[in-house]
Amino acid sequence: MPVSRPDFREAMARLGAAVSLITSDGAGGRAGLTASAVCSVTDDPATLLVCINRNSGQNAAIKANGVLCVNVLSAGQQELSNVFAGFTGALTAEQRFAHGDWTTLETGAPVLADAAVALDCAIDEVLEKGTHSVFFASIRAIHLGAPGPALIWWRRDYHHLGHPAL
Repeated sequence: MPVSRPDFREAMARLGAAVSLITSDGAGGRAGLTASAVCSVTDDPATLLVCINRNSGQNAAIKANGVLCVNVLSAGQQELSNVFAGFTGALTAEQRFAHGDWTTLETGAPVLADAAVALDCAIDEVLEKGTHSVFFASIRAIHLGAPGPALIWWRRDYHHLGHPAL
């Protein structure tokens, strides 16, 4: 018998994850959202997995664009995360992108200039599983930001992960 949805959600709340802004631009329009369901798949070729709820208004645009950028946030970027998560009210894509300093790398997807790291990707495959689309994306360019504490989502709230002890 499968586990209950509430039990699964509580279990996942105890699995800490980096906070990222998933951004895209192209024929489907500019899109961006906050996500924590991101992980590496393989380093040859360098590939990420990104899960996005199918009910998200950003999902179709990202699929149509065929590109995305995973902008991993630093500890001081919680407000930007809230903007892209919709916690500050319903904003258009252009209103979301009015926050932050944006540039591009190889694919044309928006890259947050002061992200901890930005992983610019082409989407290779999309699988539909339950409520989410699972994007497999090959990394085409990387922007490394300044080292510093990370922004983590754990137990349904933000936490800062400091510098490691030397």
